[in-house]
Amino acid sequence: MVQPLFNKRILIVEDEPVFRSVLVGYLESLGAQTTEASNGLLGLIAVDEVDPDLILCDIAMPEMDGIEFVAHLRLQGVQVPILVISATDKMADIAKVLRLGVQDVLLKPITDLNRLRETVLACLYPNMFTSQAIEEAELIQDWDALSQNPSEAVRLVKQLQPPVQQIVAGCRINYRQLTTSENPGLVLDIAALSDKDLAFYCLDVTQAGENGVMAALLLRALFNGLLQEHLANQQHRLPQMSALLKQVNQLLRQGRLEGQFPLLVGYYHAEYKNLVLVSAGLHANVNTEDKQIQLSNGVPLGTLNTTYMNQISQRCEAWQCQVWGRGGRLRLMLSAE
Repeated sequence: MVQPLFNKRILIVEDEPVFRSVLVGYLESLGAQTTEASNGLLGLIAVDEVDPDLILCDIAMPEMDGIEFVAHLRLQGVQVPILVISATDKMADIAKVLRLGVQDVLLKPITDLNRLRETVLACLYPNMFTSQAIEEAELIQDWDALSQNPSEAVRLVKQLQPPVQQIVAGCRINYRQLTTSENPGLVLDIAALSDKDLAFYCLDVTQAGENGVMAALLLRALFNGLLQEHLANQQHRLPQMSALLKQVNQLLRQGRLEGQFPLLVGYYHAEYKNLVLVSAGLHANVNTEDKQIQLSNGVPLGTLNTTYMNQISQRCEAWQCQVWGRGGRLRLMLSAE
């Protein structure tokens, strides 16, 4: 009998013993070596002990839930593939784990074990699944319903905006935003990639109508995972942001989202004090301790098959970035703690 998971170490972090037992039995029948943990705290211990090839985890668990568990692993630089299996009906929770870079999300109850098998294999062998990124996007709960309900999509985009003040990767960040209407204009997202670096992007959703809002949700779900994967394959300290934007442009086309999507993407490494900014369609000014730099806007994503963008790289301990486009203005400020 072919065992596609032969000798693969899989950690199952799940508080429901019956469902955990079902997963163990099925995965071991496929050749896997399994380890069990009933909550996120025990899961962290197990990760250190067994060095798994794949982690399956729930979201709602006692002691430490799945979102905290995944966030802790990613902040520690642990890039092991993670498959979330949950009964949640909260789109925001699914968006959070996707943005933390999990490979996939399955919803309980799982009635098709073949689907579970295919998903586990896709997580372990991503190069065998060329449409993986789009499949991840389609896993957003009620994606089709959101596409048909623009007001709900707008509400969700607003709900997912980051707090105006926070500490990320050892840096103090705050921002101010001015939009021209009640609808989203410039959509911002900021997140830590580890305890030493962070990424952010600003998307103007006004030039693509309803597709602009859906593009914001797509980026929210996939951007951090794409950048984490990109950094893992880099031999240099700083990522090639232009390559990342080309990948985003391709995902927008594969997702059949038509329109113009002005986008600014940034990366900051708190230890090396390096700021990288790349713009495809948004104007930006950057003020550091001793310099003022203007970043020209380039061509919005979605306009052409290829990407035309502008990029700067600057060493600084503190900076302000003013961004503007048709959707309004935004000022983002950062200082190292």
